[in-house]
Amino acid sequence: MKFEEYPIADGIKTSISKLGFKKPTDIQFKSIPPILRGEDVLAIAHTGTGKTAAFAIPVLHILQERKIKGRPDGVKCLVMVPTHELALQTDNVFRVLGKHTRVKSFAIHGGVEQDPQIEQLNRGVDVLIATPGRMFDLVSQGALQLQRVEILVLDEADHMLDLGFIKDIRDLMRHLPRKRQTLFFSATIDEKIKKIAYSLVTDAIRIQISPKDPVAKNIDHAVAFIEMNDKRFFLENVITNNPDQKILVFVRTKVRAERVKKALERVNIQAETIHGDKEQKQRQLTMQLFHKGEVKVLIATDVSARGIDIPDVEFVVNYDLPESPEYYVHRVGRTGRGSHKGQAISFCSKEEREMLATIEEQLGKPIYRTEISKGFYRDTIESSKENEETDWQSLLEQEEAFQKNRKKKRKNRH
Repeated sequence: MKFEEYPIADGIKTSISKLGFKKPTDIQFKSIPPILRGEDVLAIAHTGTGKTAAFAIPVLHILQERKIKGRPDGVKCLVMVPTHELALQTDNVFRVLGKHTRVKSFAIHGGVEQDPQIEQLNRGVDVLIATPGRMFDLVSQGALQLQRVEILVLDEADHMLDLGFIKDIRDLMRHLPRKRQTLFFSATIDEKIKKIAYSLVTDAIRIQISPKDPVAKNIDHAVAFIEMNDKRFFLENVITNNPDQKILVFVRTKVRAERVKKALERVNIQAETIHGDKEQKQRQLTMQLFHKGEVKVLIATDVSARGIDIPDVEFVVNYDLPESPEYYVHRVGRTGRGSHKGQAISFCSKEEREMLATIEEQLGKPIYRTEISKGFYRDTIESSKENEETDWQSLLEQEEAFQKNRKKKRKNRH
């Protein structure tokens, strides 16, 4: 079935056509009809499957048909997301798809001044995309009313739970009308998520897109066994050998992100970081620079991973292995988007072998091993600019000590 055959508003079809999309993805094919019928949906699908459009398309049609006209009627659709980046990304999808409709979308999140957000809400918003913290701030101040919400979307629900937003999700229900349509989208499903999901939805249509290999076919992913203290040399090697390509590097913590950045700076490689300690303006500027290709290397933590949707990311490097298999799938899914080919390489130290086994168990097959000979391993470390500089300094010190000793000997002779 093609998009042009769907019973959706012509303006939405125009936007879809301009984007070059003709047929829906699996998650879109299975989600759009029940959402259009007003049913609750519980959808499980991995990253890169087009799930944002799977709910954005029918929501835009429903709101367009109801001819919503801004603030007097209040927010009609609330989309809850875990991170700032994902809020902006989701808002962009709604704006692009809804360009030829009267439906207005807007994203609110922390890290920026709230007054401009309140002003926009007062001008009228139909679809509100929000992170929990800022949303509750505005609700508590009376600046945001949710009594007229007709559609609730919980996107990346598993990640929201990982970040500890379970209480926020439960508290949210007190501010929403009981009679509403609820759409629950998650990359994974376990007993905890299932229990929460079924407490929120009513007679939901369950949709699960579970490919045999959750990693997209157009991504070549591999693992290399590298000791923790040597990883910086191999990252330098990857970047040096791919100077014109966008490279996204994942680490486990904010501290690690900054340390890796400094290690790259020591060998004259420019890189930027994105993580929770960064101001929102900094994060947006960094994303813009990476998007434009003015910054080729971006170092990120898992908190930021799901909000990074940058075209033409040629390489993903798992500098640290993630703590869960789901994070692995999300990380490598930042490359190979759409029809583009992508490459992902993971650096695995002795301490991370157990993590690797868990990831492979979840994937259902081993990750391809990139064999590194002892000679190449040694050469990679020795050829690093960091070691070149260290050796140069060492030689200077040796030469200086030699000259001092020589002068001393000459003095003693006389």
